[in-house]
Amino acid sequence: MRFFVLILLFINSFSLLGQYRISGQVSPENAGNSIYLSLVEDYRKSSRVYLDQIVQKSEVDSLGQFYFEGNNLNEQNRMYRIHLDGCSDNTGANHFLGRCNNSKNVLFIANNKDTLQFPTSFEDQALCTITSTNTKSGLLLEIEGLKEHMAYDFADYPSEAKKKLNLAKWFNTLHTFGKEANEPLAELYIYDFLSDKRNETFRFYLEDLTTTDYYENLSERLTTSYPEAEFTQQYQAEITTDKELASFNKPKSSKWNRTIIALLAVSLLGNVLFFLGKKKRSTSQLLEKLTPQEQKIVNLMLENKTNKEIASELFVSVSTIKTHINNLYKKLDVTSREQMSFRFKK
Repeated sequence: MRFFVLILLFINSFSLLGQYRISGQVSPENAGNSIYLSLVEDYRKSSRVYLDQIVQKSEVDSLGQFYFEGNNLNEQNRMYRIHLDGCSDNTGANHFLGRCNNSKNVLFIANNKDTLQFPTSFEDQALCTITSTNTKSGLLLEIEGLKEHMAYDFADYPSEAKKKLNLAKWFNTLHTFGKEANEPLAELYIYDFLSDKRNETFRFYLEDLTTTDYYENLSERLTTSYPEAEFTQQYQAEITTDKELASFNKPKSSKWNRTIIALLAVSLLGNVLFFLGKKKRSTSQLLEKLTPQEQKIVNLMLENKTNKEIASELFVSVSTIKTHINNLYKKLDVTSREQMSFRFKK
């Protein structure tokens, strides 16, 4: 009995000293591949991997397991990423610029005293499930699930009227989820998505910014929880700038009209150049990025099959189909079925 008490005291001492331990399981075929732990301080850099974010590197062992431990993380909660280098030919920096389509990653919340595990889920899906001593760790995965449901809503209701109703509904849903989570980092992650100028949500965000007090309240929550963090000042600077931009919707003079026209012209030119660049990618080149299973799912999605119908046809679970679709969105650089359909049919 005394022996077990000593063991417990020894384990607890690591927690008191601020030790973290992160472990997980991926497919054994990744044995020897590099895997990285990154700190995401800038929420605008949460969608890709950047070299300056990496805080620790490890390797997947022969059983497909990986480990990170130490005491060099922040004492407060922060956003982190586990990123598995799945490239067969390690191309160095090219990988971190998003040119390796076989890579996998997961975003989560943690601090220096947490113990986290990333077990494989159904059908050996890796980096999709989190078990943690920190109740906030899995919030970003939950938000990703909400974003998927939001994308399906937009695919089902293409009209402008339904689009506006859906935006109002989903802004409220995501904001409510963030407030109830009681973690401003989760709200920042939601804010990054809704206020992204590349998303269809941006115009509605500008309207929402001037008609609700949610964003000011989030600023207060950030100041209370993370007063010294750079992302708090970054957020406050952004909403101040965006409020000025939103005011352009109600110009008071011809001077403002000319400013708006100039801004629209620049935006239009940027969009034209963007889509011209996109058109250079042929359908065959897009399909080459995908596995045979993912190609089947794309074809079924282009036939307007529901997730349930696709799962039934491929004899897998609906949750597995959702995971595949999430990976497809990342590989094809889209956020909805509508965008994916446009990408393959243009």
